[in-house]
Amino acid sequence: MPPTRIASHLSTSPGRRRPEWAGWSDAQLLKLRFCDLKLSVTDTPLRRHVERLHAELERRGIEWKPHAWLSEEWFSPDGVPGFAIPFYLAHPRLERLERRLMQEVEGGNEKWLMRIMRHEAGHALDTAYRLRRRKCWREVFGPASLPYPDSYRARPGSRRYVHHLGNWYAQAHPTEDFAETFAVWLQPNSRWRRSYEQWPAAAKLHLVNELMTEMRGRRAPVRNRLQIEPLDENTRTLAEHYRRKIARYRHYRHGLCDELLQRVFARERPRAGCLSACTLLRAGKRSLVAAVSRASGVERYSVYQILRMAIERSEKMGLYVRGSRRDALRHARWILEQLVDLYAHGASPQLLI
Repeated sequence: MPPTRIASHLSTSPGRRRPEWAGWSDAQLLKLRFCDLKLSVTDTPLRRHVERLHAELERRGIEWKPHAWLSEEWFSPDGVPGFAIPFYLAHPRLERLERRLMQEVEGGNEKWLMRIMRHEAGHALDTAYRLRRRKCWREVFGPASLPYPDSYRARPGSRRYVHHLGNWYAQAHPTEDFAETFAVWLQPNSRWRRSYEQWPAAAKLHLVNELMTEMRGRRAPVRNRLQIEPLDENTRTLAEHYRRKIARYRHYRHGLCDELLQRVFARERPRAGCLSACTLLRAGKRSLVAAVSRASGVERYSVYQILRMAIERSEKMGLYVRGSRRDALRHARWILEQLVDLYAHGASPQLLI
């Protein structure tokens, strides 16, 4: 998003008192504890987005409404029919800090924010009505008791899952599959019947539609208003939060490099005489770097450093080319473009304190 549009949907409303920390430097702000931000959903522009979500549910005949609170990240806890919204979405100054340190603000525009909220509402509704206990839910989405994976290998071409948040998130776990399917169903003016008509995923959408028809006018069995890890009870500083978040992100980026390489190259030699992946990447180094640098606008030196990392990882994992050399080079360019976007544009700076 261009800088001129940052936080435009969360601008402070006229008459709302400006927090003292809104004018602080990043170094000063990072020393602040979460509880000292003195923020809540009801006192920020996030309130109208939660109300909009409630209105979407009401239009579908669902009387139940999820409650929302501020915390460090997006999440909907097991056993709680509500969800947490990350603190940085509560004020433009916090959005700017998040963007500087993480290069991205998850939910940082109105469309993206509502997409995530519909997804989280799916988790909360699943809890509120205990849907995962139903046989039909388990038959269509799978058992919710499956261990939640640290990572997952997506199948981009699969039509068994809906597309909503990106990165084929529905494929991560049965509960995510349900939440994504519910979000597609709930979205206003969604043409899911037409869009997914020829997809196996249509069966999931039809089940959600049947379940929601059954839920109309019914009171939810789980109605607690618990708030897990709320902001006003969090004594960590923003600096402590970002140190942990940046460390997790770096670990994720390294793992994603391996995942992309394994998606394109084979772990075992497909046939006698086939090239190793590292040999192919070294041989195509000049053309790959030139093409990706030109397309991305990133200087060649940076692209080369990222390609060198991919060569080292492919050599360590013992990967081989499968298919033709031409196709392998085309896939290699795709990998490099993904990694350049992740590393060159998403490299997190060091904290100031």
